[in-house]
Amino acid sequence: MNLRAIDLNLLVVLDALLDEAHVSRAAERIGLSQPAASSALDRCRHLFKDPLLLRGRGRMHLTAKARALQQPLRDILAQVAALLDAPEPDLTSLTQTVKVMTAELPPELVTGRVYEHLMRTAPGLTLAILPWQGAQATLEALAQGRADLAISVFPTIDADFTRRELLRERYVVAMRKGHPAGASFDLNRWLAFPHVLVSGRGETHGPLDEALARLGRKRHIGLVVPSFLSVPPLLLASDLIALLPSRTLPLEEADRFVTFEPPVAVEGFPLHLAWHRRSETDPAVQHVARLIEAVLSEAAAISPLA
Repeated sequence: MNLRAIDLNLLVVLDALLDEAHVSRAAERIGLSQPAASSALDRCRHLFKDPLLLRGRGRMHLTAKARALQQPLRDILAQVAALLDAPEPDLTSLTQTVKVMTAELPPELVTGRVYEHLMRTAPGLTLAILPWQGAQATLEALAQGRADLAISVFPTIDADFTRRELLRERYVVAMRKGHPAGASFDLNRWLAFPHVLVSGRGETHGPLDEALARLGRKRHIGLVVPSFLSVPPLLLASDLIALLPSRTLPLEEADRFVTFEPPVAVEGFPLHLAWHRRSETDPAVQHVARLIEAVLSEAAAISPLA
C-alpha cells in the first residue's frame, strides 16, 4: 500500500467515529463540521472496504471489522503522539563521533571554538575533522555515511542533502607587514613581486591570470602550494604576495600581515554547511551543525582582516 496516497488524518477521524458511534458527536469532538465527518466516514469505508458503522435504533453500531480496528487504531495514534511529544535528547548523555569534512579555514574558526562549546553542552561527543577531498567526493562521503557534515562551497546540491549558507567570503591581497609593496600599493606594485598560488593540482594559471591577460598584464608565480593554510608562514618568511580568502589568515597573528583589496575585480563566494537527509534526526550531528552555524555566524559579524 502506498501511504503517500492516504490522508492519515482519516485515522484521527475514524478513532472518534468508532469511539462515539455517532457522526455529529465525533465531529464536535475533533472540531469538524458534520458534513466533513460524514465525508471522512465515507472515505474510511472505501479505504477499509467495510461499512464500519451501521444505522440502528438510537445510535450506530460498529461492524465486526470496526471493532477489530479500535484497539490497533488507538495504539497507532498513541505511538504517533508519543513520537511527536518526545523530549529533547539529553545532550550530556550522548557518546558519538561526529565527522566533519571541511575546506580550508583557520582551525580556530571551527575546531577550537566549536570544541569549546561541545565541552560545555555535549562533553561525550568527539569531533573528527576529516581531510578535504573536493566537493563531489565530499558529497559522496556524506551519502555513504563516511562523513556527517561538510563545510565548503556547494553551488548546487540535490534533494538528498540539506545546505545552509554560513557566511560570504571575499578575497584579499595579503603580504607580510613591512613588505616593500605595501607602502604605495597598486597594480604595478602588486605585479612587481612573485606570487604564491594555491592549487591542489599544481596549476600555475587561473581565472585571475585570465583577467590580467585581458588588461595586457601578467604576474609571476613564484611558488605553488596545495593548501591555503601553508601560505601565511611563507608570506612571513619572504616577499611573496598571495590572493587569499580573508578568513584563511590566522587571527592570532593579524598584526603580522597587511591586506589590500585586489587591484582587479575578484568575485567572492558563499561558504556552506551540508549534510545528508539521513542526519536530519541525528541529535549529535544536528547539535554540532547548530554550533558550527553559530560560530561562523559570529565570525561573519566580525570584519575580517582588511
